[in-house]
Amino acid sequence: MTEEEPRLGVPHAGNAAELKDDEVNSPQGPDTAGRPGVLRRLLRFSLAAMGVVTLLAAGASIWAWTVSAGHIEVAGEDSGDGEAVRAPVAIVLGAAVHADGQPSPWLAHRLDVAADLYTSGRVEAILVSGDNRRAGYDEPTVMRRYLLSQGIPDQAVAVDYAGFDTYDTCVRARRVFGIERALLVTQDFHEPRAVAICRSVGVDVDGVGDSRARSDRIGWMVSWMRERPAAIKAVIDVVARRDPTLGRRETSVAEAIVWTREHRR
Repeated sequence: MTEEEPRLGVPHAGNAAELKDDEVNSPQGPDTAGRPGVLRRLLRFSLAAMGVVTLLAAGASIWAWTVSAGHIEVAGEDSGDGEAVRAPVAIVLGAAVHADGQPSPWLAHRLDVAADLYTSGRVEAILVSGDNRRAGYDEPTVMRRYLLSQGIPDQAVAVDYAGFDTYDTCVRARRVFGIERALLVTQDFHEPRAVAICRSVGVDVDGVGDSRARSDRIGWMVSWMRERPAAIKAVIDVVARRDPTLGRRETSVAEAIVWTREHRR
């Protein structure tokens, strides 16, 4: 055997290098070298998507804050602008109700604010608007019952059973109930978006926000954060002029206003 001839069973140095190259480029390669590349691409895509959503949410929130600027007060706080803002009707936006037929604490706070607006003479009627699309779940009826328990006359309360979301409530207030001017009642973190939507669809509203939710700091912050993507939907609805469930024209708000005016003389 000469020195140039490789020994049997011992790979030549060149063959060993070729073998390593073949291993790297073999079908097994993606399990070791390709997977980090896929993960990096997924990470970049996720970060880009998050960036786009963040920019959209920021833009939509700026729109809501801009449109609602100067049209929101916090219930129970003196705005320092002299006489309190008045309107013919208060619109109360719906929220969760419990299985026992009681309003959730935040909904009860909204209704308390609306009751104060009525008894103080700042409004002459109250429209409660909420979700009643599922059997056994009826926000507007619970809201109306709660107001009656607080001493609000039955004749002063009108009910909207198709206020499935804030946009629906605002559009229906204008097109179904004929409301042109109102005070809009909800939590303070919700007011900018709600006021912006209503004003954008033709209802001249000022918001009266309840701030008692701030005592639940975690819940308030979570809700505030949820408002950011919700503002994107609000802009889409307003720009697209989405038609909610409408139906026949209602006169209940006008009748409630007339009744209150007659009985306050």
